[in-house]
Amino acid sequence: MPISSLPSPYGIGTMGEAAREFVDFLAAGGQSCWQILPVGPTSYGDSPYQSFSSYAGNPYFIDLDQLARQGLLEAEEYRNLNWGDDPASVDYGLLYQNRYPVLRRACARLLNKEREAFDAFCREEAEWLEDYALFMALKGRYGGASWFQWPAPERLREPDALETARHALAGEVDFWKGVQYLFFQQWSALKKYANGKGVSIIGDLPIYVAGDSADVWSDPDQFQLDDQGSPTEVAGCPPDGFSADGQLWGNPLFDWEKMKEDGYRWWLRRVAAQFRIYDTLRIDHFRGFEAYYAIPAGDDTAKNGRWRPGPGMDFFRRVNETLGDKDIIAEDLGFLTEGVRQLLRDTGYPGMKILEFAFDSRDAGSDYLPHCYTPHCVVYAGTHDNDTIQGWMENAPRKDVAFAKEYLRLTTGEGYHWGMMRGAWASVADLAVMQMQDVLGLGSEARMNTPSTLGTNWKWRALPGSYDARLAKRLHREMKVYQRLPRKQSAGDKTE
Repeated sequence: MPISSLPSPYGIGTMGEAAREFVDFLAAGGQSCWQILPVGPTSYGDSPYQSFSSYAGNPYFIDLDQLARQGLLEAEEYRNLNWGDDPASVDYGLLYQNRYPVLRRACARLLNKEREAFDAFCREEAEWLEDYALFMALKGRYGGASWFQWPAPERLREPDALETARHALAGEVDFWKGVQYLFFQQWSALKKYANGKGVSIIGDLPIYVAGDSADVWSDPDQFQLDDQGSPTEVAGCPPDGFSADGQLWGNPLFDWEKMKEDGYRWWLRRVAAQFRIYDTLRIDHFRGFEAYYAIPAGDDTAKNGRWRPGPGMDFFRRVNETLGDKDIIAEDLGFLTEGVRQLLRDTGYPGMKILEFAFDSRDAGSDYLPHCYTPHCVVYAGTHDNDTIQGWMENAPRKDVAFAKEYLRLTTGEGYHWGMMRGAWASVADLAVMQMQDVLGLGSEARMNTPSTLGTNWKWRALPGSYDARLAKRLHREMKVYQRLPRKQSAGDKTE
């Protein structure tokens, strides 16, 4: 359940009361984990996988009612603004237009009311916060333009130019720091609440970062860029049965040889920061660490790319040596070579199984079928990139749907979604994660993302009251039947 998808009267889900109510629902339903999408500030296209920073939090997720309770806002400053007409969908244009003026008022008061705590936060997070705040301030100066289009002195980080900018844009720099202070203040409180209810947070780490980000601008030597700061090759996926042109993501690629020379410092800092936010981390596009697909910069499709070797086990060995044993899930989807499978075995991380992939009539021996699982994996009915269960049943090839019905013994009486989720819960997978849209039995209108499309993604929101005590009770019963209750509940459970 993405943070953005929680109910709220202010256009998008936040870390406020609705988030705590969702945690209560999870606990009542016998759930032990809440998986979310990346929480970074989104850029053009609104994708949480294209963020201005690997470290910063999304300003939209800051709860305005909590700011009012802190004395940082007055109710009339935000409650009567236009946050959109459809409570089931996020209007990012309105958010961009209306949210920041409200946050500016809050941050102006913050710097007077909580200056000591704010200064302490800035000192603790200076390693990333200084560059991020200056990056956003400069982006504002240049009308939102990508840093690749800035004048050379700022684009190439000439020290005198950066120092001049810090002084000239001091107020803006403080604003962007203030937004991060507010985000992490609320996030820390929400995570503490969730953990106190026995619910751990599974976060999501995109393998790549956006080209237009503070990450690339502040550490250009870690990426495959030319002497003007432009990418020489970019990320994507090759053509396959689903896409004749492949997928052109456009992210700059890492200079893995350079990273290896300094012990993967950039990556270790990034992973360590994620574990200060989350309890468990899903690493997106795991196969890119074994080999990555490089597409010439400027190409319109992914057809002309080529595979290059990734850092492999050398990188993950360094992660373990430096950060210790961490809870990591490997997103090992897509075309997998034996090299990728070996890397997964060597790391010891659990991989992912997707039920919607299991019934592909073109792959009679699919290892996504539940009877093929071993315990050391995480099973999903679908991910944010897939249709909902009900949508899949409606839109997938008829042979695939017929196979799913036969294999899972699906019936219309209770809804196909319950039958498919039960197939995951009944499996031997150590962890089963369902999309909230599937728990609610929603169709394709609630799909979170359709890859390689723009304009309709990342918008779904749950309606107020759509999940309640009755639904929690049913979930709890299913967890009890399939022995998936958290240990404390299992030991003392009296529910019938």
